[in-house]
Amino acid sequence: MPRSYRHISYYEREIVELKEQGLTLKEIGEKLGFTRKQVHNFITRYNSNKRKLESGITIKPKGRPRKDGDELPPSVQQLSKLTQLQYELDKKERYIKRLEMENELMRDFLSLTERK
Repeated sequence: MPRSYRHISYYEREIVELKEQGLTLKEIGEKLGFTRKQVHNFITRYNSNKRKLESGITIKPKGRPRKDGDELPPSVQQLSKLTQLQYELDKKERYIKRLEMENELMRDFLSLTERK
């Protein structure tokens, strides 16, 4: 019986391991609390993405492009969601650091020209 909503991709490793052990889709679904159809669709998507990566095709994110126009580098796109978020956080911290340095330079310039 399915439990409350959980994203099936969180169980990617477990599903792949159980499939390699020879369990059926129904058995995997019962063990993890998903339906047979959900497990079937997940394995289909997983195999499709795996084939694309092996043939050198980059997996593009679905939906509308990012507002800032910067897409994550392909090397970061293939990493886990947690690593992608860490990359975004580091990128924002570098940007803030750069702005702080520019601000400090402007203050030094104004103080040298005796403009408050």
